[in-house]
Amino acid sequence: MNDPVTTIDSRFSDPAARPTSWQATQGVLESAQITWLTTVRVDGRPHVTPLVAVWLDGALHFTTGPEEQKAVNLAANPDVVLTTGRDTWDEGLDVMVEGAARRVTDRELLERLAAAWRTKWDGQWVYEVGDGVFRNDVGGPALVFAVEPAKVLAFGKGTFSHTRHVPRRP
Repeated sequence: MNDPVTTIDSRFSDPAARPTSWQATQGVLESAQITWLTTVRVDGRPHVTPLVAVWLDGALHFTTGPEEQKAVNLAANPDVVLTTGRDTWDEGLDVMVEGAARRVTDRELLERLAAAWRTKWDGQWVYEVGDGVFRNDVGGPALVFAVEPAKVLAFGKGTFSHTRHVPRRP
């Protein structure tokens, strides 16, 4: 999503609001310390969990252990929603990414992602790459997933705005 189609939804925006730029929206995705992942359980119930995500190459990436509920859910249904933002009413920007999660196993991309994870927080997210997964000295292997956005919504606060970003169709 380098140059998405951006529109503002006037139904949910202040009359004077302008669309949130893609650059501002992407900045929130890049700098977020916590992102909330929503998946769907096999029986249809939602599952929501906080995690550390990395924005790289136009996709939002996250990890999960192969036995965790997230991985079980994704094996049955790859559709997800990731959200991040601020827990304030009148300032900041909340962002929602909707798309399908696909497994990342390419070693070169995993190496780049491991380097990106090291930049999060205070550098405590240190992963090594091995056999198509991340490894570290805490716990077992971590599967890596990428979500290329089908739709991104940005909710501006203060001057309230509801902006939609979707990929351009060729």
